[in-house]
Amino acid sequence: MDSVATSLQEKELFQIVREESTPRSSLYDDLQSAFGSKHDLSHFVWLRDNNIENSIRITSDYIGIASRDRLNNVKRINKFLEFLNRSIHIDQSILICVETMESRRVRILNKYPFPVNYPYYFMDFVLKRCFPKLKFTRKIYFHLTKGRNRVVSFTEMLGRLYSCGFTVQDHIRIGYLTYFIATKVDKPAYDMEPTYGSIVKLRRVGHQGKIIKVYKLRTMHPYSEYIQGYVFDKNNLEEGGKLKDDFRLTSWGKVMRKYWLDEVPMFINLLKGDMKLVGVRPLSQHFFGLYPEDMQNLRIQFKPGLIPPYYADMPNGLDEVIESERRYLLAYQKSPILTDIKYFFKAGQNILFGKARSK
Repeated sequence: MDSVATSLQEKELFQIVREESTPRSSLYDDLQSAFGSKHDLSHFVWLRDNNIENSIRITSDYIGIASRDRLNNVKRINKFLEFLNRSIHIDQSILICVETMESRRVRILNKYPFPVNYPYYFMDFVLKRCFPKLKFTRKIYFHLTKGRNRVVSFTEMLGRLYSCGFTVQDHIRIGYLTYFIATKVDKPAYDMEPTYGSIVKLRRVGHQGKIIKVYKLRTMHPYSEYIQGYVFDKNNLEEGGKLKDDFRLTSWGKVMRKYWLDEVPMFINLLKGDMKLVGVRPLSQHFFGLYPEDMQNLRIQFKPGLIPPYYADMPNGLDEVIESERRYLLAYQKSPILTDIKYFFKAGQNILFGKARSK
């Protein structure tokens, strides 16, 4: 195990932090009471603030690092989480807190009287939730706010933690703040293209197993792609092979999916030659791993498609989806053009007459 720190500066910082390893405050008592015996917070090193200018490396004597300051005031949240990742070892943990978008809404509506509260919340949402996601307003947002008091949804916070090499062990809400305990399991992904803007590029398994970027309108909270396994473990699958009760979807995302509006940008993939009109759905690496090996090998022999055989056969559950795709691919091997024409019109009939619905 590495030493506590590798430089005089790091040793001095550790001594400063160590003085508050068990802070005497009602917050500490509330947290320990809420988490109970599952987590001993006295074995965390508690940071004075969320400053990443210095470095720190804790020993195995401690469980991990805790931060009492909410991450909403950190301009670059992922940089801070990457700093924490570097500061601890595998299987050590961090404790961080954030005011989620959901809690923020309740706080604002409770703080201001009607009818002021709803217009105030709307303006706050536009400035601090919408502006950072659009290229032409992002600079305005950072100029006005300096990146402080930013809006972060619960789902986004989960995704950011997983993208930075952590797995979430527990979370609780005290007042308007949500506290997460997350354990380091890997290095950060350092993703330069997270699903943050209006149009997202999703990593999917394509022809010959090549990872392609599938264009879609974003219907989920940012960083949702990193918690696909988390949602699967919690909720499993529904009919059609999609995740059941997927909390990552936004309210407008549900409407867009119902009418396939989110899939319009996939025509870019059609023009680029990554996909064809009819074919099996392009899968994430997580879902691709759920398929049996023979189907994985069969799938990558062909390009994925915009219109999957699901809308022609209307299967229930993952096993039926797999068999539906198997029938399509085997038929396509023998007669590509006729098979695609058959599935195109059959899927179109189900869609037009309301039997098929995107979810």
